[in-house]
Amino acid sequence: MARAALASLLPEVTYFTCRARTGWDQAARCGRRQPVGSARGDRRLRPLGEGRIPAVVSHGRAATMALLLRFVLLCGVADFTRGLSITTPEQMIEKAKGETAYLPCKFTLGPEDQGPLDIEWLLSPADNQKVDQVIILYSGDKIYDDYYQDLKGRVHFTSNDLKSGDASINVTNLQLSDIGTYQCKVKKAPGVGNKKIQLTVLVKPSGTRCYIDGSEEIGNDFKLKCEPKEGSLPLRYEWQKLSDSQKLPASWLPEMTSSVISVKNASAEYSGTYSCTVRNRVGSDQCLLHLDVVPPSNRAGTVAGAVIGTLLALVLIALIVFCCHKKRREEKYEKEVHHDIREDVPPPKSRTSTARSYIGSNHSSLGSMSPSNMEGYSKTQYNQVPSEDLERAAQSPTLPPAKVAAPNLSRMGAVPVMIPAQSKDGSIV
Repeated sequence: MARAALASLLPEVTYFTCRARTGWDQAARCGRRQPVGSARGDRRLRPLGEGRIPAVVSHGRAATMALLLRFVLLCGVADFTRGLSITTPEQMIEKAKGETAYLPCKFTLGPEDQGPLDIEWLLSPADNQKVDQVIILYSGDKIYDDYYQDLKGRVHFTSNDLKSGDASINVTNLQLSDIGTYQCKVKKAPGVGNKKIQLTVLVKPSGTRCYIDGSEEIGNDFKLKCEPKEGSLPLRYEWQKLSDSQKLPASWLPEMTSSVISVKNASAEYSGTYSCTVRNRVGSDQCLLHLDVVPPSNRAGTVAGAVIGTLLALVLIALIVFCCHKKRREEKYEKEVHHDIREDVPPPKSRTSTARSYIGSNHSSLGSMSPSNMEGYSKTQYNQVPSEDLERAAQSPTLPPAKVAAPNLSRMGAVPVMIPAQSKDGSIV
């Protein structure tokens, strides 16, 4: 109602104010004209109140004052009857990654706002496909801040007494995922209010590297480059010479604000120390570069030295490989010889085996003897075995020779043989 009354009074206040400033005889300039004319239908326009200016002046001033008074009273009543409202304007905030963002939300309450106080912060992510997320809530004199896992432990109310009218929050250790629109909602029935804050998280330039792309020789063309490892766009570059005359070549000036400087036909005057500063809206970073332009080197000698060095390195590598291979072969041969069993050398014959073979030969000769001479031959032959051999043969676990009867020998096909007897001195009897 207050707003409707003010809207209806505004044209009147504007009209009377205009007439008071321009003069009552110039009322036509304030937007009101009325048709006047003669009986013959003259439709000429003339300002309202023409011909009665003195009487209208005092009346107009009084009416203007009355309207102004009514306007002030209505404004006061409207302000007095206003309920809950958030006084913080909507805004955009830019912060660097890792910093803390302060999101303000201050409110006032009206006398009719008697309900419980509820404060709610919502996040609308930059990705429109994601739904709004509640990040922190105050209700029933309790704070709940574990709704959104990505911000858990990083969002807090700045005031210990939220009823005092401060619902601002801090978001610590900002990440790129925190980019979005944050909305503060305050409810205290019947009053309701909300405000939105746009938060943008930028990355400071860091890890900037300066280097030379090309050969730093007199007369050559090369480039000076400045590259940050990370940093939010847009980035601004600034080159400076820190040594010597600190005067940059005129041909470089158009590129002093870019990331690359193209050097043409380099001379010794270009030598020195240069700095490159990279900036964006939240921070800056710097790197240094030392340029030393030298006369051209003997490239033929350099190439020859490189070839000779490469060949020597290859020869050295081949020699090392050969030595290692030879050593391994020797170690392998020693292991094979150590574990080899030589079979070409027969084992030594024992005296016992000799005796056994001797006795065995005597046994084999029994088959050709006659029964009559067999006993004497056996005694004679055994008497010829050396005593040492007989002792070893007696100690051996061989079985005594079996005696074969004469009839059995005949069946076996033995042929009797006549052996002349000999005396002790060797003569035949």
